[in-house]
Amino acid sequence: MDDAKITAEQLAQLAHDEVPFMQQIGMIVAEVESGAVTVKVPYREEFVRPGGTISGAVMMAVADFVMWGVVLSLVRPAHMAVTTNLNVNFLRRPMPGELIARGSILKLGKRLAVGEVSLYCGDDEDLVAHVTCTYALPPVSVSATDVNDDDDDDGDDV
Repeated sequence: MDDAKITAEQLAQLAHDEVPFMQQIGMIVAEVESGAVTVKVPYREEFVRPGGTISGAVMMAVADFVMWGVVLSLVRPAHMAVTTNLNVNFLRRPMPGELIARGSILKLGKRLAVGEVSLYCGDDEDLVAHVTCTYALPPVSVSATDVNDDDDDDGDDV
């Protein structure tokens, strides 16, 4: 059984309530598991920039939201988790089509969460962008069962 702290429906409602931009671009939360989120964004003509490609700004916004969902799937409540780093490698030109973003956790610590998001266009299996992202977790009391905790006291808070 999946022990995600949030469902796809709850994440979609949070997007509606807390991140209205995601609603404006038509994002659909497709799947939420513990430590993994998949979002789909139907193609819109407004996403296309000169050269006939989907804008990098749209892809970055979707990736950031997906990573927030990944954090929420593991540590709840974490509404106030914030992006501290987002690195994007644009790997190839995405042709106009549905954008699919799949995010997963790489490392969850006491204060930081590090993850990655893979972006695809339509049914094509080739990546159009790869994102690594770090989120700062809010200072709340979280039990050791909710976080992959480092018990080695080496100062590594990630």
